[in-house]
Amino acid sequence: MAPIGFASHDHNSCIADAVKSVDAACAASGLQFTPVRKRVFEILLEEHRALGAYEVLDRLRSEGLGSQPPVAYRALDFLTKHGFVHKIERLNAFIACAHPTEKHTPAFLICRKCSAVAEAETDIAQGRLAGIAADTGFAIERAILEAEGLCPNCRPSDEKA
Repeated sequence: MAPIGFASHDHNSCIADAVKSVDAACAASGLQFTPVRKRVFEILLEEHRALGAYEVLDRLRSEGLGSQPPVAYRALDFLTKHGFVHKIERLNAFIACAHPTEKHTPAFLICRKCSAVAEAETDIAQGRLAGIAADTGFAIERAILEAEGLCPNCRPSDEKA
């Protein structure tokens, strides 16, 4: 099955379900899912591509929700800290988590042509990196895998499997 960023799906349900789960997780943990934090999360869910902080800020500004960079950065920091959003280091941008209430190790597939980003899961304990870490006595606490290439929609038809 293709990661959700590349697959056709009911996008409205995708957004509604993710917002509902984050709202419930915040309530259960005593966290404040403020209107600005919620809107930033929704903005990131609206497109399956990573957005920079200033792109998010432009959307907030156009909706009258804030015009200064700290507004976007504070919301992004909160969402990232609690695992609801991931930072794509390669792009210096952010994407809504595909599994915001589950503990997991994400792997990101970034299309270099259309900028779509899909989140997949990887099992770091089963991978080569875990073996190298174990051999050296290193304890992995967090790992993020980012791969760049062409998504199924941008690959030439003669290259598709």
